[in-house]
Amino acid sequence: MTAAAIPGLRVLDSPAAVAASGADAFVRAAGLAIAARGRFAVALSGGSTPKAMLGLLGEVTYARKIDWRHTHLFWSDERCVGPEDPESNYGMARHALLSGGLVPDMNVHRMMGELEPRVGALDYNLRLHSFFGATTPVFDLIYLGLGPDGHTASLFPHTDALKVTDQPCAANRVDSGVASPWRLTLTYPALNAGRAVVFLAEGAAKAEILQKVLAGPIDRDSLPAQGVVPKRGALTWLADRAAASLL
Repeated sequence: MTAAAIPGLRVLDSPAAVAASGADAFVRAAGLAIAARGRFAVALSGGSTPKAMLGLLGEVTYARKIDWRHTHLFWSDERCVGPEDPESNYGMARHALLSGGLVPDMNVHRMMGELEPRVGALDYNLRLHSFFGATTPVFDLIYLGLGPDGHTASLFPHTDALKVTDQPCAANRVDSGVASPWRLTLTYPALNAGRAVVFLAEGAAKAEILQKVLAGPIDRDSLPAQGVVPKRGALTWLADRAAASLL
């Protein structure tokens, strides 16, 4: 299967172009959501490309296009560390975007990674229910990355959180060989309820796994990213040429 034949895949020239396209998606989704419902709820992910994208959003060219007063930031996953830890996804976003003061503090809904994992998951489930007023939150936009083993958010292969269907957030214990083995993660019901889901993938190191996820046999337990299939929303993959080189 060629890249052109894969629905939702956009191949861009460079990691910088991926970050810019991701920022453009943020601007579009924010405008549509605020016009339709009065607020924009977006779930962010960690990683180098999302960091570059958030940096762009903080620049005047993008920032002036967004109604930040009605923009609410959530996270698709978090490592179970404190917000000051270098591994914190929230901490990355704070340095890349939030320190500029664009987003009101009350609009930042971080996962409490410093809590005991199951308590942190319960806390986020309560926060999501309070904000969305529904068992399953419906985000206007969800950003995701793709791990070298096929994981996305913190839904890792063969882990318990893959089977959670009754909560939007779960604590998940992943392989002890990774940094911060305990994670908080949105679950499939929350991810697949999103109005739009955007994967960001860049670099030659992602080429083999991207080919497996998009063009290989379906095996969601081994390749959790394949389980992200929005029920009504649009699914978009933004990849640079290096990441898409095997498609």
